Amino acid sequence: MARYTGAVCRQCRREGQKLFLKGEKCYSEKCAIVKREYAPGQHGRGRKKESEYGIQLRAKQKAKRYYGVLESQFRKYFDMAERREGRTGENLLRVLESRLDNVVYRLGFASSRAEARQLVLHGHYTVNGKKVNIPSFLVKAGDVIAVSEKSRSSEKIKTVVETCGARPVPVWLDKNGDALTATITRLPNRDEIDLDVPEHLIVELYSK
Repeated sequence: MARYTGAVCRQCRREGQKLFLKGEKCYSEKCAIVKREYAPGQHGRGRKKESEYGIQLRAKQKAKRYYGVLESQFRKYFDMAERREGRTGENLLRVLESRLDNVVYRLGFASSRAEARQLVLHGHYTVNGKKVNIPSFLVKAGDVIAVSEKSRSSEKIKTVVETCGARPVPVWLDKNGDALTATITRLPNRDEIDLDVPEHLIVELYSK
């Protein structure tokens, strides 16, 4: 499975905002954006005028990096969003939010989306009582996500839940922290997705 293996803090600095790629470090003063709020590289401090295409590309790159998705899969999600009723850009973000690894992260069952992907791959979570080890699995309203019975005794899972369990949970997720379960009450509205990206720019880019 292809994945980005470079320094993830450089991605946040390149996009000029926190993408929450390093777990709890992103919530502390050790965050790279807090320490160096400019793009990486020797010309990072310079002011650069971007073209219309460049602005659209940055919007797409920011969304891809935020959710940890590579280009081919991101394009598939766009095509899926385009076929659905409603605004394509909002549909796209809704699809990305419904990925199992993202939901696990949103619930505080993992410190970052990258860690959530790894833990899902290792079979630590179930959907409607069945083990699902596919990070890109798309959940839907009514699905119940849970830490598997076998994994509840894992020191790794215990540490993650203790560290991240108090993180605010989106309103479209009904979490039971004691039982380590959650129900997808519905998919999120645009104003409930905290990604600061003008999604219409992504639609414009792919519509060229």
